[in-house]
Amino acid sequence: MGINIDYFISHGSPWTYLGSARFHEIARQAGATITYRPVAFHRIFAVSGGLPLGKRAPQRQRYRMSELARWRDHLGVPLTLEPKFFPAADQAGSQMVIAADQQGLDAGRLSNAILRAIWAEERNIADDDTLAAIADEQGLDGAALLAASKALEIAATYDAYTQEAIDRHVFGAPTYIFNGQLYWGQDRLDFLERALAA
Repeated sequence: MGINIDYFISHGSPWTYLGSARFHEIARQAGATITYRPVAFHRIFAVSGGLPLGKRAPQRQRYRMSELARWRDHLGVPLTLEPKFFPAADQAGSQMVIAADQQGLDAGRLSNAILRAIWAEERNIADDDTLAAIADEQGLDGAALLAASKALEIAATYDAYTQEAIDRHVFGAPTYIFNGQLYWGQDRLDFLERALAA
């Protein structure tokens, strides 16, 4: 059997964005395939004790900003700390990634582009025209992919992935699951990389 990593993500998460390029390179070097699982973290928070950003204590919100700046500078990744379109509903973009994945297209490249759009380019990923343009920029048929992403079957898959995350004890984004072990957060990528090399 080949090496596989299950990748549970939120396209509204700056931490998913900060780790995305590095994660994909780690997986590539390990010869691992990635199973993409965009999920609804508001549902996961409801059963795991998590809180949406706006409901977190002020000191936690302040520390989050400090950490985002530290990681942005450490990784050399462009990141707008307070993007114009945040928070943004990310279900439409997530369903587009699911549709791309089901069609055998490069879901990882599209996912990375959607993350970059909100966190580096200050684009509205809740807007259909913007999503179609992002897909077009990745060499995909944005209009067709957007239409496919609105199918009831894709929405059902998104719901199923979210339930899978809950069942597998995922509680934050990004989460990587390899060989039965859960690694939460882009700051755990060193541990994932070591596990892949073992």
